Amino acid sequence: MSLTLLQVIVSGLLLGAVYALFASGLTLIWGMMNVVNFAHGDFVMLAMYAAFVVWTAFGGGPAASVPIAAMLLATVGVLSYFLLVRHIMRGPMLAQILGTFGLALFLRYSAFWLFGSDFRTLPDTILGAPFEFWGLRVDAPRLLAGAIGLLVILGLHLILTRTSLGSKMLAVSEDAVAAQIVGIRPEYMQAAAWALAAGATGIAGALIATFFYTSPTVGETLAIIAFVTVSLGGFGSVPGALVAGLLIGVVESVSAYVIGPVYKDVIVYILFVLVLWFRPQGLMGKA
Repeated sequence: MSLTLLQVIVSGLLLGAVYALFASGLTLIWGMMNVVNFAHGDFVMLAMYAAFVVWTAFGGGPAASVPIAAMLLATVGVLSYFLLVRHIMRGPMLAQILGTFGLALFLRYSAFWLFGSDFRTLPDTILGAPFEFWGLRVDAPRLLAGAIGLLVILGLHLILTRTSLGSKMLAVSEDAVAAQIVGIRPEYMQAAAWALAAGATGIAGALIATFFYTSPTVGETLAIIAFVTVSLGGFGSVPGALVAGLLIGVVESVSAYVIGPVYKDVIVYILFVLVLWFRPQGLMGKA
């Protein structure tokens, strides 16, 4: 394997870890409540603007913007649940689709009103010079984003599988009525799920902002990536989101290197269709 191709694969893995991070919030909400959040990409967009504001107003890098974006988006997630989602859950699936799509439009055009339509970027040197490992050159923002992405996904998985909160969330997702009988408040657990999912999305958005453009419409692009990642990995599976995110990141990077950047998305979607053709539930989803 040539050094250049290895460089491309490493870059794809780091990017894929970030894809998996912001897709994990989407899959968590689906697994917990069977609600598809069409505003998910715009949650990422809000976090990216939070990082931009922290940098321009205070000169703060990711050490400041990541926790601020996480807390801001966790708050937005809880408010979205109590003000909108818990009400539309009583209606048909169409109400959920239109409700969360309307939330996406509200957030998007609020960003237009506050920030305008110009693309914003953070300085390339916000985290210093690139790192070099055994001849491989890795940009610091991508390395930080990939590493934190993996750690946050591991943390989410441990919360869901090794804590009392995770057990209560699982109980509510299996049977909310039975969970309420034994003293678990479904609304509190669902609000906690939205806080966790949106908080993880906030971390992802603040990290992506260090190497990706920020605009009110960037959520559309990121939402497509998130839905493909979640569908490929399996709705409701956080480990599936990780595997699918890494796979998509590598396929994108290698396709861009071998065939050309114009065709990288085509290859990803062909892979996506083939996997769902033979395994509709995704790589790690339940049949």
